[in-house]
Amino acid sequence: MWNCARINRIDLEWWQIVLAVGGGFLAGIINTLAGNGSAITLSILTEVLGLPGGMANGTNRIGVALQTISSAVTFQRAKVIHWKEQARPILLMTIGAFAGIATALWVSNEQFMFVFRYMIVIMLFLLLIKPKRWIQPNPELPKWPRPVLDLSLLAMGFYGGFIQMGMGIFFLAVAVLGARLTLLKANAIKVMVVGIYTVPAIFLFAWEGKIQWVFGLTIGVGQLLGGWLTARYAIRFPQINTWAYYMLIAAVVLAIASLFNLL
Repeated sequence: MWNCARINRIDLEWWQIVLAVGGGFLAGIINTLAGNGSAITLSILTEVLGLPGGMANGTNRIGVALQTISSAVTFQRAKVIHWKEQARPILLMTIGAFAGIATALWVSNEQFMFVFRYMIVIMLFLLLIKPKRWIQPNPELPKWPRPVLDLSLLAMGFYGGFIQMGMGIFFLAVAVLGARLTLLKANAIKVMVVGIYTVPAIFLFAWEGKIQWVFGLTIGVGQLLGGWLTARYAIRFPQINTWAYYMLIAAVVLAIASLFNLL
């Protein structure tokens, strides 16, 4: 049965609203340029607004959907996304994402988070070794073998559908190091894919009663603005790959600090 009883009246303190919208805005910026903005929004949902983990995981998808759709439309209008070239990664990640969403509805994410803690440490080392391959990727270098690249994209989609937090970081590694895309193009594909699979994910989580609409929409307002503004102005700056690289490092470092309770 459709369970969306979470639309009941909620009284939020003014500081909770400010923190939710401000945190969502920052997450929108980080998600559009790098990834792991969900580390901020999930923390607000659980630590500030008091939602349990499963409810926070579903509620978080509202802001993600608003932010990624606005960013994807902006990238599309700027012709950063070329469907003919990028249809395959978009399709593979979308297929993987639906499998991840189905899994998230009945499996605990604790074991995945255990793996995530150590995968993201490896990611930091990858970022710090040879920064030039991130800032100025060489399209003439060989791409990963097609089966490896396809399996990696399916895995990224599955992970994003299951947890979402941190998916952007790992996808950028696959897109830049494996497919030899620039960070700008990789981010455009990322927000497009996330927007595609997050909308049906919201309906599935709502069906299971795992959406708190008031909290999700409050944070979503900030994410919508952050994602739209970042995508709008990112395409105008020639140094955007450099900015995205350092934003990505900052997001990874903060994620590690949070996951290992260093903050």
